[in-house]
Amino acid sequence: MTQQATSDSARTDWTGRWVSDALAVRIITSASSIGVKLHELVGLAVRRNPKRAHLLVSTVLGKHVPTDPDLVYASGRLLGELVADLLTGAPGDSPPNPHAHTGALVRAALAGDRSASGDLLGHVNQRQRQRLDGASAVLAGTVVVGYAETATALGHAVADAIEVPYLHSTRRPVEGVRPVGGFEEEHSHATSHLLLPEDPALLVGRSPLVLVDDELSTGTTALNTIEALHDTHPRSRYVIATLVDLRSTEDRERMTRFAAGLGVHVDVVALAAGFVELPSDVLARGQELVADTESGLSNGGQNVPVTTSHALRLTVDWPDGAKEGGRHGFTPEDRHVLDGAVATLAQQARPLVAAGQRVHVLGFEELMYAPLRFAQALAASTSAAVTYSTTTRSPVLPVDDGGYAIRTRLAFPAHDNPVDGPGPRFAYNLTSADDLVQPRFGLLILVVDADADTDDLHLPGGLLAQLAASARQVALVVLPSYRPAARVPSNSPNVKTPLR
Repeated sequence: MTQQATSDSARTDWTGRWVSDALAVRIITSASSIGVKLHELVGLAVRRNPKRAHLLVSTVLGKHVPTDPDLVYASGRLLGELVADLLTGAPGDSPPNPHAHTGALVRAALAGDRSASGDLLGHVNQRQRQRLDGASAVLAGTVVVGYAETATALGHAVADAIEVPYLHSTRRPVEGVRPVGGFEEEHSHATSHLLLPEDPALLVGRSPLVLVDDELSTGTTALNTIEALHDTHPRSRYVIATLVDLRSTEDRERMTRFAAGLGVHVDVVALAAGFVELPSDVLARGQELVADTESGLSNGGQNVPVTTSHALRLTVDWPDGAKEGGRHGFTPEDRHVLDGAVATLAQQARPLVAAGQRVHVLGFEELMYAPLRFAQALAASTSAAVTYSTTTRSPVLPVDDGGYAIRTRLAFPAHDNPVDGPGPRFAYNLTSADDLVQPRFGLLILVVDADADTDDLHLPGGLLAQLAASARQVALVVLPSYRPAARVPSNSPNVKTPLR
């Protein structure tokens, strides 16, 4: 990886500057195999969380920040190419580095050059086509597991790159599907994760297991996952793939000791690596900052009138049995079916799109991949400027400052009957102070699954009503929730205890 070892916190145009100044937080880039710095991949925000005061806000994930969907998907695919290079022994880090120019493409795309996103996608497509048959054989049997909720689409993209099966964790129990594992997420305020593959044998095998998360802060969650799964179905190699690797020296040494103790290889690949420097009292300072700043906010940070939803419901021609994501497992064949389904959906949505219009596709919590692929298909089939992001459980303080990553916040009640009970949910950076005069988007399309299409979604003050301030027209797409056949094969792996 290219060595940089430079502080990113002094940049005046960085969306982490406000937090860096207020809390004395610094991020330092140490390496990147694609030639980017951490400040280009993450901004900073603060949140009310007793475990961690700051939140890293990715510029390429498409979670909290409306982003070009091609950039989101291409960044995930690029991470997948780094995984493929590692597993096949391709010269990803040795000169000449085939990905050295991609950092410039990411930089240009983030500056608004949509052709750069297309060029980045072209690069990863070419790398995938050039992969030798022998290299594909090496990857056979590999399984990718992504972490909910933020890394579900990222994990999909990594699996798409190396063309192997995929599973993401979920916070939604499904009747008739037996969990093969579960865990608590480090630093998280949310409920437990479950692993619910339709075929529990998906996680059985000796080939590498790839764990995907949007950031790696200490590595504790990943190591606990490896330990528990290894206890029932051991493998010799594990890979942790992440957009940014921010482990301390101590955490890196801990991972090395862990791998040696288990007798396995544990590798980490990332688009960029470095460190976060925090003052010793950052938690107390962060909570005080949140309290002081929130006292001046109303309605969750945005004065949105409470109205009744008038969203247009789009008829969805979705293939029978098509999976909307990897909650129960997702194969390359499933991806081909989904690609056709989202292309058809984009054609159905085209009559709503005006030439040159700003269109936003908003996914729903864990449902990130299908909305992302739909956004790409819509962008490819129209002249609209399409962006993409999703709703989230994560409460973040909004600050309307150019040096802060979360400018505005919509808060609304959960609308999918969550197992942990009702509570607030959020969508970020969709509105601005000017929205009452000129909405940010001409069209906003919310994509949810059938389980989330409840009365709470449509109530005054619900998500659809709140979105009315963000767009001249709001449309709703409801995808069928895939339901696997209830069965428990005799060879089902059974994690002895939940991962903690």
